[in-house]
Amino acid sequence: MRYTAWSLDTACLLPVAALLGLAPLGAALANAQAALHALAAAMAHGMDTAVAQAQTPLEMALTLLGDPRLNASVDQLSAALTTLLIVPPLLYAALACLWSLAFECSSWQATPGKRALGLRVTDAGGARLDIAQALIRFAAASLSWLTLNLGHAMVLFAPHLALHDRFSRTRVLADPTRRVLPTWARLWLLVQAVAGTIACAWLLMALYAWMQSLLGQALTGP
Repeated sequence: MRYTAWSLDTACLLPVAALLGLAPLGAALANAQAALHALAAAMAHGMDTAVAQAQTPLEMALTLLGDPRLNASVDQLSAALTTLLIVPPLLYAALACLWSLAFECSSWQATPGKRALGLRVTDAGGARLDIAQALIRFAAASLSWLTLNLGHAMVLFAPHLALHDRFSRTRVLADPTRRVLPTWARLWLLVQAVAGTIACAWLLMALYAWMQSLLGQALTGP
């Protein structure tokens, strides 16, 4: 139930994060593509030189490593990939922090996702969180993620609190009349499972095609 609530909130936040990150991520993606093409061209040139000079594999490797164009392409690719890997989670974390603090400190005591499933976030006494406690809870949630979700799995054991709830002395209370997921929530989870499977399959095929293209460029030249 808590995962379902989180995924509903995430579905609201991801479009906003994508819109905010459109410009920097688009530029980084373009830089990555340009760097890959330059890298393939530099490798092809290096291999042609190695074959023409009858270099040994070690000599060819040293030539490639000393090629300034190849090194520049690697640096450009590294910078672009760093942006692509770091900016999305940072944007999402910032939005999620504002989202959690605004809603969990409100009279709802819950984000829209939690509220849809009858969940409330309170302090140990059942009262509404203040900003400081909500911020501590959000920061501590990173520990639950960094432990590969073991922190979240702690809710299965008494006193049935996630790791970040133990640190922040908070509670997630469920509506006693809702002990099972409603049908719409189960369908929502099914949609996620199907979409995740399709996305993974597409990513693997795209990665394979990408590697094949790079290999072909390296062998045939720019």
